[in-house]
Amino acid sequence: MPDRYKLVIILSAAILVLDQMTKIWVESSLALGETRTVIPGFFNLVFVLNPGAAFGFLADLEGSLRTYFFLGATGLAVVLIIHLLRTVQRQDYYLFTALGLILGGALGNMIDRIRLGMVIDFLDFHLGSHHWPAFNVADIAISVGAVLLIVSFYKKKRHEADSD
Repeated sequence: MPDRYKLVIILSAAILVLDQMTKIWVESSLALGETRTVIPGFFNLVFVLNPGAAFGFLADLEGSLRTYFFLGATGLAVVLIIHLLRTVQRQDYYLFTALGLILGGALGNMIDRIRLGMVIDFLDFHLGSHHWPAFNVADIAISVGAVLLIVSFYKKKRHEADSD
């Protein structure tokens, strides 16, 4: 098995396990809607169910349509990740790390959608009147993975330009 497969599998499995463990902890430790202050004026733990995507995106879509949409999007992401793994020949650890993070995060949120029809969010940051929507470990992994994906594509383009 190529190293890039191992990296993606190990990283996605680690994210998936961490995501699900933290969500199980939140479900067992907090009541739905409960808030616990961790750092006053900056960080709380909350237990909210998010019907949308990361940070509440598409939360207004009708219930079953929303569930099917997100399950389909996750399936498409998995197929795209497998395709990239099979076709990219260069050793690009930014790309493979990004794919592992995105895959683990997508699968973590997919488990919630299958189990609950929504995603458990619990990390709540705010500063004064500025408030970031609650999110979870899977959302962090997907967001960091997306940034690494952009870095990978930028580095590839820059390398191609330098080769010309």
